[in-house]
Amino acid sequence: MKEHNSSPQIKRLQLSFLYSVPIGILGGLIGLGGAEFRLPVLASTLGYSAQQAVPVNLAVSLISIAASLAIRGSLLSFDLVIPLLPVILSLIAGAVITAFFGATMASRLSNEQLERIILWLLVIIGIALIIEAFLPQEIPALLPTSWNIPAGILFGLAIGLVSSLLGVAGGEIIIPTLVFAFGVDIRTAGTASLLISFPTVLVGVIKYANRGAFRDRTILKNTVAPMGVGSIIGAIIGGMLVGIIPVPILKIILGVILNISAFRVFHKVKSHTA
Repeated sequence: MKEHNSSPQIKRLQLSFLYSVPIGILGGLIGLGGAEFRLPVLASTLGYSAQQAVPVNLAVSLISIAASLAIRGSLLSFDLVIPLLPVILSLIAGAVITAFFGATMASRLSNEQLERIILWLLVIIGIALIIEAFLPQEIPALLPTSWNIPAGILFGLAIGLVSSLLGVAGGEIIIPTLVFAFGVDIRTAGTASLLISFPTVLVGVIKYANRGAFRDRTILKNTVAPMGVGSIIGAIIGGMLVGIIPVPILKIILGVILNISAFRVFHKVKSHTA
């Protein structure tokens, strides 16, 4: 009986690792934690409900973001993000506030509501980045410099809320925000996104842990740990590829994959409502 019960857990462990490697590569390459791609896997392939998948997703995001930061720090210089510190700190300030309260709000949403929110978020941002790939290499900031700090706090509030509600690192919002609102190039935006995401996700993980989301240790052992290891391996590969692939191609890859993920979520929602 014990062997029979452990078989699904072993399969979950193996699938968690296998799916996390390519997701980690993407995360290391474009500056995302990969949570937007993991969520459909957690909620479908691995059999978690959306409510369970959110805190698990955040925990794996924390590991993958830390790995991506370490890898980017060893391969690239952080000098380009220094001029962005006022924007980065203001985004963090806003994001941490709403990340703290978002876990409570998430418990009031149904699985279907969470899935629909993810769908629209990925579709809108994916389309926006695909369009951006065909725009001139340098895009002027839409906001005047004097608005950087207040705008950063407001955008940060939205980022933290999305992060804690959906279990994502927020990079899918942070990168377009930095590119369009503040005129940051896509590669620098990827690095800045990791710096902003780390404290945001950390606060979310702590909040969910206090609510008992990780009381079942088998989740940490069979999903979070193997996904974390796979994400680190993938992030190493993705980090090594940074600078090799042209910026417009990075934007197209990001947009296409986000839309593929959105389709998977949309298909799942349809199956629920059919």
